[in-house]
Amino acid sequence: MNIPHPAAPRESLSRRWRIRSAVTLISALAIGVTTYASAESMPAPSPNATLTIGIGVDLDTVDPAQQTTTTVQNVIDYGLQTLVAFDTQGKIEPLLATSWATSKDGLTLTFQLRRGVKFQDGTPFNADAVVFCLDRLISGKVRVPIGAGFKSMKSIEAVNPTTVAIHLKHPDPNLVPNLTTTMASIFSPTSATKDGNTPTNIVHPVGTGPYQFTRWSKGSEVVYTRVDDYWGPKPYYKTVDFKIIPEANSREAGLLAGQLDVVMNPPVTDLTSLSSNPAVKVLKAPSDRAVFIAINTAKPPFNNEKVRQALNYAVDKDAIIKNVMFDSVNLMDSPFPSSLSGYCKVGAYRYDPDKARQLLAEAGVKNLKITLGSPTGRYIQDIQFAQAISGYLRKVGIDADVRTMDWPSYVSAILNKNGPFDLHMLGWAPGALDGQTQLQMFTTDTIPPKGLNSSFFSDPTVDKLASEAGLNLDEKTRNQQLCRIQKEVWQQAPWIFLWSQTLILAYNSKITGVSYLPNEKFETMGAHPRP
Repeated sequence: MNIPHPAAPRESLSRRWRIRSAVTLISALAIGVTTYASAESMPAPSPNATLTIGIGVDLDTVDPAQQTTTTVQNVIDYGLQTLVAFDTQGKIEPLLATSWATSKDGLTLTFQLRRGVKFQDGTPFNADAVVFCLDRLISGKVRVPIGAGFKSMKSIEAVNPTTVAIHLKHPDPNLVPNLTTTMASIFSPTSATKDGNTPTNIVHPVGTGPYQFTRWSKGSEVVYTRVDDYWGPKPYYKTVDFKIIPEANSREAGLLAGQLDVVMNPPVTDLTSLSSNPAVKVLKAPSDRAVFIAINTAKPPFNNEKVRQALNYAVDKDAIIKNVMFDSVNLMDSPFPSSLSGYCKVGAYRYDPDKARQLLAEAGVKNLKITLGSPTGRYIQDIQFAQAISGYLRKVGIDADVRTMDWPSYVSAILNKNGPFDLHMLGWAPGALDGQTQLQMFTTDTIPPKGLNSSFFSDPTVDKLASEAGLNLDEKTRNQQLCRIQKEVWQQAPWIFLWSQTLILAYNSKITGVSYLPNEKFETMGAHPRP
């Protein structure tokens, strides 16, 4: 079922999703309102079976508004739902809303809500709950690091128990896609003052999804339990247990030993052997994630454009892709991954250590000692390629010391302008699959603590173009504005531009129904043993 959004540029949106989703999917798994698998193949829910999933990072929070990365969103999504959602084909589908319409002036979005849905605490899902949760995104009372996509919302109104109106400051063609993201999840307002929760900080989320949050043992696991009176089709597994295992080799070992059913990002060095192992299935899914080294432009000498350009020339990205990443990623030729709307190819910083030394000399920089931050287990071969980058920087006279830490501590560190890192590794995957969301990494109004622009990059030309593009309803001219931004950002180099990452899953071949969404999320709601 696909209910159109009457006043949105539907043909344009449809074409964008179609282009992004021109891939072969393992499973035609639908979201929420349809069955997870065909009626013939989907077995009855198990009374006690557990699906165990190995992920690389701990959660920074279970508050949907405050989290900062896709893996955490993926976990939270097992218990919480949004008004609308992407399906595996990249199309926007109804979920907690059944339909929506836009006013003629483009300033009001009206959603009709699904009837008969209850939260996991037994309270009714209704318009008041939607108002409570969406208002958190714009009230200023809650930290929303990935909140730029909701700034067009002026107010949210409960018209009646099953109708919600979102009033906008200006027409926004990207708001509906942004409402698919985890930040816009709806949880029980009644729960906001129970089990350690406060209205501004949720530690025990209570949603409408097929699983309910059970416990989070920091650094160890996150457990969800099936909701037996869930309003939609019930998944097979009684329990989903997310094991937090930073080392890729350990995740792989757990899979091969039968201790894990599904793992994210197994060692790329072993993909050939895993693919030939009859006990394992491997899925390589396209992703919209850009992986880069953010440069703290607020710290001298990195406030000098020449120094930042020198860092880009100093690193042989092609060699790292071949020898460290084993060709599992695609070299960036723009600040946007090619899967995003508005992408345009800009060029490349070719490997040229002599050029790097020249630019450093022109900037008066020599004998530079810096700290390069890297997580372990968040991205494919993350600590390994951080070490490789450090080696290339040393060749041009920059002593780069690589430091790592657990993910929650790492996120805190990179958002501190005066934190321990001069450079740090990060990846960014816009949940709404749109170029406008990518701009959150380059605008002044998303510099921490307001957002995730962790390079602290600020440029009036980029800000002006980003603001104009956000208000532009004409796709052609908006894309021209976005292309100008990409060229400007590429020139000013707030990042060492690296590559677009793929999502790699390995799972027990006795399981079927493992799939993915085009915004770098795995999808196992319909997983079950093979017949």
